[in-house]
Amino acid sequence: MNLHDWIDELSDVLDVETEVDEGLVLDLARTASQNVQRTAAPITAYLLGIAAGARDADPEEIERLAARAQQLAESWDRPADAPDPDDIDDDVPDDSTVDHSTDLYED
Repeated sequence: MNLHDWIDELSDVLDVETEVDEGLVLDLARTASQNVQRTAAPITAYLLGIAAGARDADPEEIERLAARAQQLAESWDRPADAPDPDDIDDDVPDDSTVDHSTDLYED
């Protein structure tokens, strides 16, 4: 079985009627893998598919979406182990000794 057979069979199983530009998807996945981190490849391809499906995108629109993702991956300069700037590292207070049994909560 080759890649084209796999795509045809998988499309049938998933009940998807579409043409796949595997070169475009593989190039994008490779760039995400090399510039972001290895696990970014399948997630990037998945999100491209979600975006294309949500827009009912034609092949030209899919190419534009992929180009935008490719550009982001090519310009990615955050190391894979860099902390996420959106993560809050605030201490969570320990109130395990506080009795909350009489607290009233609004529905």
